[in-house]
Amino acid sequence: MIVKGILFDINGTLTDIRTNEWHDDVYRVISNLLAYQGIALNPNVVKYLYFQAIKEQRAANGDRHPEFDAIAVFREIVNQHATDFTRALPAEKLEQLPLLLAETYRAASRFQLQAYPGVEETVRQLHGSYRLAAISDGQTAYAVPELYAVGLAGFFDPIIVSGNFGYRKPDPRLFVNALTAMELEPPEVLFVGNDMYRDVYGAQRVGMKTVFFKSNQGTQEKEGVKPDYIIYNFSELPNAIRFFETQ
Repeated sequence: MIVKGILFDINGTLTDIRTNEWHDDVYRVISNLLAYQGIALNPNVVKYLYFQAIKEQRAANGDRHPEFDAIAVFREIVNQHATDFTRALPAEKLEQLPLLLAETYRAASRFQLQAYPGVEETVRQLHGSYRLAAISDGQTAYAVPELYAVGLAGFFDPIIVSGNFGYRKPDPRLFVNALTAMELEPPEVLFVGNDMYRDVYGAQRVGMKTVFFKSNQGTQEKEGVKPDYIIYNFSELPNAIRFFETQ
């Protein structure tokens, strides 16, 4: 196999991230921020509105693996509950407010973000020899900034985020979008991920060989799904690549 490119899952593969979207403090922070925009909503109401908007987005989507748009969720909340004070805010501030709320939501719910051991060194080593790209189930408001925060964003082109498309892994279209942007065919690209269903199954559906990174996150087993190679430490990835290149 001639390996020309490597496509990486982000959360759980490149980054060790821990969030808690159910923590009461998340909605207290959003409620307080909304108050400065003239919108008075109890934290419990904010929580209900947030998850209800996600539910409605996904129901209207119609895809088997629908993705929501967090910025659109907060735009809807602002539009529905805007007051005269809100509408009198500068137009530029109003336009940017949904993005700010989405970023704040993620910041309040995030308790850990770091690259797994060996990731930066391995990615840096591979960068000069292979076309590297990244793919994530997530939101545009925070996926790329989080990669930047751990010093990895500059290594990947493209960075495909499900929030831009309305569907998430294992939908094959997400993988095809990455391959198209990489200008490579499935047999030329290795996929590295940590979830046996969303990552391994999804990538294999479009014809990519897969490396399963057995991290502390993700579905570890899926009936009928078997990765082509397993690594237990990220620094083992070059060995996996050499294995495929000798096939």
